[in-house]
Amino acid sequence: MSVENIKAFSIIGHKNALDEVVLTLGKSKVFQPDEVNNFYSDTGDFTRVTAAGPFNEALSRYTNAMRALGIDAHYVRVGKKFNPDFDRINEYSIQLQKKADKLTKAKAEAKQAYNECKRAIEETSHFVGLDQNIEELLQMEYVKAVFGRMPKDNVAKLEVKDYDYIEFVPCSEEGQYVWGVYFVPLTQYDKAERIFSRLYFEKSSFASMDVAPAKRFEQLTDDKMALKNALEKINGEIETFVKEKSKKILMYYTKASEYNLFLSIRTHAMERGDSFCLVGWIPQKQSKALREKLTSIESVEVAVSNAKDEPQLSPPVKLKNFFLARPFQFYTEMYGVPKYKEIDPTAFIAFTYVILFGIMFGDVGHGLCVMIAGLVMWFAMHMPIGKILVPCGFSGAVFGALYGSVFGYENAMDWLYVGVLGMHEKPIEVMSPNFTNTILYSAVGIGMLLLCFAMILNIYTSLRQGNIGKMIFDTSGICGLIFYGMICAGIAGMMMFNTNLFSIPYIIVIAIMFILIFLREPLGKLVDGRSDWKPESWGGFIMENVFESIEVILSYVTNTMSFLRVAAFVLVHAGMMQVVFTLADTIGGAGYIPVVIIGNALVCVLEALLVCIQVLRLEFYEMFSRFYSGEGKPYEPVRLSLAKN
Repeated sequence: MSVENIKAFSIIGHKNALDEVVLTLGKSKVFQPDEVNNFYSDTGDFTRVTAAGPFNEALSRYTNAMRALGIDAHYVRVGKKFNPDFDRINEYSIQLQKKADKLTKAKAEAKQAYNECKRAIEETSHFVGLDQNIEELLQMEYVKAVFGRMPKDNVAKLEVKDYDYIEFVPCSEEGQYVWGVYFVPLTQYDKAERIFSRLYFEKSSFASMDVAPAKRFEQLTDDKMALKNALEKINGEIETFVKEKSKKILMYYTKASEYNLFLSIRTHAMERGDSFCLVGWIPQKQSKALREKLTSIESVEVAVSNAKDEPQLSPPVKLKNFFLARPFQFYTEMYGVPKYKEIDPTAFIAFTYVILFGIMFGDVGHGLCVMIAGLVMWFAMHMPIGKILVPCGFSGAVFGALYGSVFGYENAMDWLYVGVLGMHEKPIEVMSPNFTNTILYSAVGIGMLLLCFAMILNIYTSLRQGNIGKMIFDTSGICGLIFYGMICAGIAGMMMFNTNLFSIPYIIVIAIMFILIFLREPLGKLVDGRSDWKPESWGGFIMENVFESIEVILSYVTNTMSFLRVAAFVLVHAGMMQVVFTLADTIGGAGYIPVVIIGNALVCVLEALLVCIQVLRLEFYEMFSRFYSGEGKPYEPVRLSLAKN
């Protein structure tokens, strides 16, 4: 339960060296920049360095080219040997943009020609009945030829009317429409247009042709095949280019994005005259090598100090845990990382979470299922929660073995305990009415022990932070621990050992602890050497703390009673599975096995979800609230994430 040592870096130098410094810090992938104002109070003469983005245009070209070529833009791992400079990155982006433009333009032209040919074929197909070429009809000197379609019913109306100056020639039919051409003298065109408008005649945007429609249809069909081949050819060229070059393109794109990200460090620098100043944080392990690289740059000087000596600067926190506890950093970071001198609760939550989950989810079969689900989520889906479910499932299987429960069959392991080990019964008989009180008392006892341990952690953390007043007088300090511990011991003595510890001296000690907790604010300030330890009004202080004291006592009670949910889930699991078996017995026959399987699946999923949430609630609300603030600043160095954009 610790955090990695961090070093504070203060870098100054000539402005000409700033870009080299920034790229050196970025390439280290361990530097977290901070604001100069946080390190130095006298920065009135400083101005913020103007952010420069020489890679922005190159990045835009890469992005546009990949979008045009259908390449999914994401970051990839780049080896150390691939280290192009800005000129090479920029030059390749220009080449790629030109190639992409050429290919996409050719594709667009081929696709447009192909689509136009398809439209021409569609249009021509309606007039294949004409034996004369369209161009001659459209160029007649005294007669107007109009091509289009209209509803079949309206053709009959046209024939009934006495329009001797109009000649309509139908060419083909399609659904409810007739395609054709009408001829009208130019002097009567306007009148004819109004007539055909009332008949819902739709004009065709027919292009002229110098051959008959049937001949033109054949030509277009041949053209369509040629254009389709041309389109497929250019698509093949694009596909081949993408297949051969996508890896290289993504490497250049990643490198350009990485350099662009590194140069964003400039936004944290400040300048005065010809000098710049840049500050930030680096883990101790990498600080020496990075300092040597920086000081080798001409005009650059680096000042290094320990983060633990600079608590007022709010140094970032990098968690450091052994491999078994490391997956549970997911929960710690969800709540908030610790302050620099605050204890890291990851190991605590790793141990308690796994144990509590196992107690509440005790079933060999269900535990193994959760383990398998965790492995799938871990290795196949890369989900952080999968690493947590694996030990939790194992814990559930272990406690399930103690309960003798396998997929809800509470007597499935009697052969082991009774037949092999020679025991009268399994270690824990969940379904026995005589054992219910034991389960409830045990859950409360576990809660008492964990809360006491949380208070011990708070005492240790307060000592590390030099907060002696809080360490002694806080509700989770020494006085709170003695007050709560003595009450818990007294109750346990009466219920478990039939021994009354609440003698007069015992009660007096409890009362003294309560009074000290009541006066924790002024006493804490007094111990810490503060001159403002006296309340402005003792009467107001007493009235306010009377209500706070009631809240404190209630918090002790509610925090303890909250652990009854541990016992509740032990009993609920057995009860839910009993309902499943009762339903299966009621259906009977061929339906028994499907009901048992489906019931087990539902109970396993539902209970796993609920137990995960409830244990996390116990961790966050009952225990973390006693010793942990989670108000630290996470260590987030400038480096490119390999996740997709």
